[in-house]
Amino acid sequence: MAFEHAIALTGGIASGKSTACNLLRLYGLRIIDADAVARDLLQKEADAVARLFGPEYVPGGTVDRKALAKLIFSDREARERLESLLHPKIREEIIRQSEEQDRLGGPYIVDIPLFFETKAYPIDRVIVVYAPRETQKRRLIEREGLSEAEAEARLDAQIDIEQKRKLADYLIDNSGNLKHLQRECERVFGEITKNR
Repeated sequence: MAFEHAIALTGGIASGKSTACNLLRLYGLRIIDADAVARDLLQKEADAVARLFGPEYVPGGTVDRKALAKLIFSDREARERLESLLHPKIREEIIRQSEEQDRLGGPYIVDIPLFFETKAYPIDRVIVVYAPRETQKRRLIEREGLSEAEAEARLDAQIDIEQKRKLADYLIDNSGNLKHLQRECERVFGEITKNR
């Protein structure tokens, strides 16, 4: 049965989910990465993306993820069309990987950035990686080279981080430096393994 031993990991955009997952992996937790699944499927669906949004989003047969992101974060209807194409396939692949992980036993992480937004996965325990909105915005601008308005649009496309924080079973505070994040991940790993 899928998700029997799963713990969802989520947070806001640029809250540090990937770094937290890499640290938790060092403690021996297995990770299913929904973003990696989505990237693979997006490329496999390049023809469908070209049909939906135009060939300019698939130059040379490869999806231009940056151009597509700019479109979907500025156009809600476009985002919904892309989600309708990809989300059922992403879910199917995550279920398949989860069944594999459940056969191995013990807790594992399913890294799902839009866990609360999609409500598509029956996972009882949730880790939220938290950084204040202003920190998220600053990281987004620095990391992606976005304008303040573009960063705000991406933040507005998700449930507010303060709301996600309240829904957490485990909270990893990533408002400090990397050393602070390491301590937070170690603490949460201890809580997870204690409650097995």
